[in-house]
Amino acid sequence: MKILIVAPQPFYQERGTPISVDFLIRALLARGDDVDLLTYHEGVDRTYERLRIFRIEPFPPIHHLRPGFSAKKLYCDVFLFFRLIPLLRENRYDVVHAVEEGSLMALLLCPLRSIPFVCDVDSSMTTQLVDRFGLLRPFRPLLERIEAMPYRKAAAVVPMCDALADSIRRYRPKQIVVLKDVSLVREYKEWESAENLAKNLHLDGPVAMYIGNLGVHQGIDLLLAGFAIAVRSVEDASLIIIGGAPSEIHRYRVAAKNLGIGKRVHFLGPRPVEQIGLYMKQADVLVSPRKHGVNTPMKVYSYLDSGVAVLATRRQTHTQVMTHEIAMLAEPSPDDLARGLVELFEDPDLRERLARNARAQIQREHSYAGFRERVHELYARLEEMRP
Repeated sequence: MKILIVAPQPFYQERGTPISVDFLIRALLARGDDVDLLTYHEGVDRTYERLRIFRIEPFPPIHHLRPGFSAKKLYCDVFLFFRLIPLLRENRYDVVHAVEEGSLMALLLCPLRSIPFVCDVDSSMTTQLVDRFGLLRPFRPLLERIEAMPYRKAAAVVPMCDALADSIRRYRPKQIVVLKDVSLVREYKEWESAENLAKNLHLDGPVAMYIGNLGVHQGIDLLLAGFAIAVRSVEDASLIIIGGAPSEIHRYRVAAKNLGIGKRVHFLGPRPVEQIGLYMKQADVLVSPRKHGVNTPMKVYSYLDSGVAVLATRRQTHTQVMTHEIAMLAEPSPDDLARGLVELFEDPDLRERLARNARAQIQREHSYAGFRERVHELYARLEEMRP
């Protein structure tokens, strides 16, 4: 089949949705399909055989696109839409696989060319908007109806977690296929290593670690407040935060200083995805303090596959994957997050049990091989539906 993927993100970058798009491309190429990718101007090309990448050329140009909704992203989407029109006109695509708001573009354009499209849902755009702009809360029903318009017309809807699938079912799509994210932790050779954090940062006690972007919804302010309480009981504990843009790091570094924990919190900035497991293994606890949203962040699957105990907030974004058997769950409050940190810092047997149970579950249910098999099954069905 000849497939066009519409991905309104920078590609390739080492963050959630672009990584998922890369997994999708590799799975389709392994099936023997020819793939075109329409994406933003930012990112690093991936040189796969039978993959062509088409990028927008916004003018005036803009740079440094961050995850989540923004005026910059909306600006780029205008150029993406008008780049999609000639691509559909000039190529005979069998399927358009549209990611996030690309589904609305596919809804408008694909029926004109009688091309079926797949709706790939990585998150709820409505939830992102309402969480970020409280004034939009009265318009939530309208925004949800707009977001759901492609679900009824798509050949298939592909959410990335069960919670999104449950919210989509009420719109009665033709079919739903959940394509869950997979762990990015890989097996390492004996000679491979990351920087020695204990030595370089002069750490002398238990270590909590967060890895990911520093968007407001991730709950970094909650994590800092909880850690500030925890260090009253475990005075030699340290917190390492990996990821984030310079402006975000500066903001949270000031917040840590104001909480009196500036010397115990270390901001490392981004690190290579291929070394993520090597960094995780240097922590005693991995923390996901997310406050908003229902989609499970990709890092959670790597956390649970790392061999390190996980502490997460008790919200649907986590509880649809985690139970008390594989992770410590805490209420999204500084006091309860601190309680969880202290309990894990002080109980190595509990850490070992949770980590062992978590890794067994992730390796059983969230492997790339399983992801690829589900993609192949979906596209085999779509191929059978072709006239």
